[in-house]
Amino acid sequence: MILVYEHPLSPYAQKVKIALAEKGIPFDTRLPEAFGSGAVRDEEFKRDNPRHEVPALVDGDLHVVDSTVILEYLEDKFPEPPLLPPGPAERARVRMLEDVMDTQYEAINWALLEIEGFKRASGELRERLLARAAGQTASLQAWLERQLAGRPWFTGERFGWGDIAVAPHLNISAAFGNAPRPDGRLADWLKRANERPSVAAAAAAARTRFTSGPDLGALVASGRFKRQYRDHRLEWMLRSGGLAIVLDGIENGTIRFGNEVG
Repeated sequence: MILVYEHPLSPYAQKVKIALAEKGIPFDTRLPEAFGSGAVRDEEFKRDNPRHEVPALVDGDLHVVDSTVILEYLEDKFPEPPLLPPGPAERARVRMLEDVMDTQYEAINWALLEIEGFKRASGELRERLLARAAGQTASLQAWLERQLAGRPWFTGERFGWGDIAVAPHLNISAAFGNAPRPDGRLADWLKRANERPSVAAAAAAARTRFTSGPDLGALVASGRFKRQYRDHRLEWMLRSGGLAIVLDGIENGTIRFGNEVG
């Protein structure tokens, strides 16, 4: 049986779980031992996974990492039901949509968890970062509204790759109070997406982890958990005025970057 190394709060892991469920592929999940500490001890998880990130998929002797590559592997090996739309132009469209969600959109939600969950900012800095996050979320949601014009789903006539790429991020936004405006196409789409068992299960697991897990602020303060700053996340924090948060995390050893290979 396929094994997915994951964390319930990871939108990238949620993408993989939703795709597997939509294709009707049985799978087990596992949280890597000491994940988030910067010193993962799970050797099976680390195999062929130099960045030590979730999700990672194990199918027999094969290890596949990166959520997009995993979805491509699943589409190649299990083509029915297809998640990609027919035709190269439409496939390119949903892949570009996925890239926006996994970079620009994810960075905002990740920063909100830093601020509200891990208590990295307070006072005026907190308010300024929250306002910037809300404004950027609204702009991206307006863009998403336009992508739905004339389509019931982001993938086209049926739920698929594009919808899988959007749903986890939109649910995280809603949890932070940045839900789509209720009278728009996007809100209607999200309601219908969340009625699908695959999306509902991933969202429920995330809610359970967030509400029943440890005090995130205390966890970071203890030094036992180091949030990974990289790529679009680091850029968002620096561009938004959060340099002090990054410098404080470096000084106190509560943030980490991608693993070096070798």
